[in-house]
Amino acid sequence: MAEYVYPAVFHANEDGSFTITYPDLPGCITEGKNMANAVHMAQSALSQWIEYLADNKMEIPSATAMASIKTAPDEFANLICAVVRDQRAVRRTVSIPKWMDDMASDAGLSLSRILQDALTERLHAGR
Repeated sequence: MAEYVYPAVFHANEDGSFTITYPDLPGCITEGKNMANAVHMAQSALSQWIEYLADNKMEIPSATAMASIKTAPDEFANLICAVVRDQRAVRRTVSIPKWMDDMASDAGLSLSRILQDALTERLHAGR
């Protein structure tokens, strides 16, 4: 798991929504219906952009210092933090009783999905 912090520029639109861009990540742009949604969308866009760069073995640029970010009168800059998790699947050997495996198979359950869901809940780790 890696954390990335980048300055984002929030442009206030006339309808109360926001358009968000990242000076260090050309092409990374998103929108939010209101401030709370805009921050959420900014985090999501940043996470997906960094994941894309990492997955394609592209350079992840350094973040510009906030002091050097220029904004227009209807804009402001804010730092956005994104947590990027390695989503690659790994194989693990687990043991369960035969009767449990039979029942899970009969029910058409995915043991991988059940284990992921249970671990997410136990670790309090959102996806």
